[in-house]
Amino acid sequence: MEDCIFCKINKNEIPNKCIYEDTIIKIILNIDPNTNGHLLVLPKKHVVNINDIESDIITHSHKIIKEKIYPLLKEKLDAKGLTIAENNELGQEIRHFHIHLIPRYDNDNFGMQYNKDILLSIDEIFNRLNK
Repeated sequence: MEDCIFCKINKNEIPNKCIYEDTIIKIILNIDPNTNGHLLVLPKKHVVNINDIESDIITHSHKIIKEKIYPLLKEKLDAKGLTIAENNELGQEIRHFHIHLIPRYDNDNFGMQYNKDILLSIDEIFNRLNK
């Protein structure tokens, strides 16, 4: 897609800090990180969200995360854990599928924010999902 910022990054039309690249994905440092070493996994093929992406791209991405990137973050940045996240539709600022890799550290104060006041009971959720 011509005006997609991640497509432009994949083509190196926009400067980026690439940590890993192959013919399927590119992994870059996030310019607005939540923790040190926050990375974005970008498929080379433009797809909007999880509904559009081919399963083999997701499988390949997670293989690279597991075998290369997470060990790298542990070794070079002393990460104690890793949060893997993606937004689809609501919350997805850039309409190009991407995976956030957020290294975790002691006392990083990173957390998911949510509104407990609107949560349904676990039984209600279970019943709705099993009808």
